[in-house]
This record gives sequence, C-alpha cells and structure tokens, in this order.
Amino acid sequence: MRRRAVLAAPALLLAPAARAQAWPSRPVTLIVASPAGGGTDFAARLITEPLGQRLGQSVIVENRPGGNGAIGMLAAIRARPDGHTLLVGYSGTLTGKPAVEGVADYDPAKDLLPIAQITNSPQVMMVHPSVPAATLTEFVAHAKAHPGKLNYGSSGNGSLHHLGCELLKLRTGIDIVHVPYRGTGETITDLLAGRIQFYMNSPPPVLAFFKDGRLRPVATTGEERHRALPEVPTMMEQGFAPIPIDSWFPLLAPVGTPAPILARLQQELRTVLADPGVQRRAEEAGTFAAFADAGSVATRMARETAAWTGVVKQAGIRPD
Repeated sequence: MRRRAVLAAPALLLAPAARAQAWPSRPVTLIVASPAGGGTDFAARLITEPLGQRLGQSVIVENRPGGNGAIGMLAAIRARPDGHTLLVGYSGTLTGKPAVEGVADYDPAKDLLPIAQITNSPQVMMVHPSVPAATLTEFVAHAKAHPGKLNYGSSGNGSLHHLGCELLKLRTGIDIVHVPYRGTGETITDLLAGRIQFYMNSPPPVLAFFKDGRLRPVATTGEERHRALPEVPTMMEQGFAPIPIDSWFPLLAPVGTPAPILARLQQELRTVLADPGVQRRAEEAGTFAAFADAGSVATRMARETAAWTGVVKQAGIRPD
C-alpha cells in the first residue's frame, strides 16, 4: 500500500498542471457586470478576438448588469474556477463600491484573483450644451451661481463617476445633485436629453457626441491632454488639482483557478495588448491598451480602495 501511495504521489502533484495544459477545452466567457456600450464592455470586446486566436478557443462576452455591478461580480465569483469563466472588472466596482458599501456580500480583494490590466483611461468631464460653460472653470462658476439646480449622473453609488464628482464638490464648494443610474448607457441617454447636466466618464462612449456637438467636453483629468481630445484642457491647466479617477479595467478570475492558467492568461494578454492593431483600436476609441501584471493590479486595488474610503468619510456618503 505504501508503494502504491508513493507511486501515486507524482500523479497527484501533476494533476493541476495536466488540467491547465488541457485548458481551454471550450469557449471562454468574459463576464461584464454592466450593460453593453460602456468602458468595461469595450475593454472586454477589445481582447476577445485576439485572445481567442491565441488560446485556440472562442472568447465571448456576457453582459450581466444589475445591482450596481453585484450581479455580474457574484456570477464570476461563484463560477467554477477552471479558467472558462472570467471577469472583466471596472475600477469603480473594484475599489469605489467597497469603499462606500463595505464587503458584506463579497470582497473583490479576497474573492477574485487579478490576472492583468487591459485598458486605462483618464476621464473627461462634460456638460449638456444647455449649460453655458466651455471650460471647467466656467462650469464651477455657473454651478456656484445656481446651487442645487444642476444634476450630475453616475453609473451607480460608489462608481468612479460618483466619487469623482463628490471629490470635485469637496474641493470647489459647488452644490450639484447626484442622480445614479444602472450603467453608462442610461446615464449618457439622460445627459443627451438634458435631464442631467454634468457627467464624467472615460472617452470611448462619448467621443461621437463631442464631434456632433450634442455634448461639450470641459476638462480631462490626466496630467497631460488626452490624445483623443487634444483641444480639451486638463484640470491642472485650468487651476484645479487633478482628480485621480482613471478608469481601468482588469481581467480577474474566481479564487481557486489553477496558477498555470492564470500565468498563461497573463502572458497571452501581455502579447495581445502589445499588438499595434489592438493599441490603435483602443486609442481610436479614446482609451489606451495598458498591460499591468497581477501584482500591480492587486496593489492598485488596495491603494485606491483606501483613498476612496477617505473621500467617502469626508463627504459623508452612505450606501443606497
């Protein structure tokens, strides 16, 4: 019996590696915890085709919106950890939402394993054309002259749009009213209709509306002007301290996913995101293909969660 156990031990040690070598054995699903049309959806669809080619299997996107990201997040967390169901995460859901709501239902830092960052983008602040402001300076002056009369939209309590605007309110003393939505698409629809007047988001979903004049950009949040919006001055150029609210979108896996699968995914993503065609497609949409490894993603999640927790306390933000 002891001899059989000794002979069996190497097979047990090799089992995870063997499973990883057989992966993927069927299509890989990328869960997006928001509706189609937003930055998370774009990040997911940016990599589906090239990643699928490298893996030898189809990679498909499954939008699972609702619950301010909770439905999709829980679906990914509870998925079988075999590398066939992954999550394309959004920094607001991964860092802002826990800062506002705590981690009663799930903790992204403990219940998901980072694989790599896909895209990163500074935000653009925008107004409906009915607002008489062409710059952030003019918007702040207009908001101060009309306290409580202007609405700003977000994709939910704890989203970067929400926390970023609350930080702007703290720094400038303006009084604008928060109107939360279920996702970027609904927010933009109401902004176009004039039901809200101010919004900040990553450029991909709104670039076309800037070009046709239906929305007006007033500032970008990066240290340098955004390459897709070279005519729009940064917050710093207008005398405002920058707000650190880059939208960034990592790929994550359920806890228990074998390490060899995680390592291969990270390596394949590094290759995919270095492709000039992928980089060009991202930049044309107003964002940037920006690989960062698993350790960097975990560090950034922890740092930004701590920072937003401070904003939440200072602004007195409470869960819905």
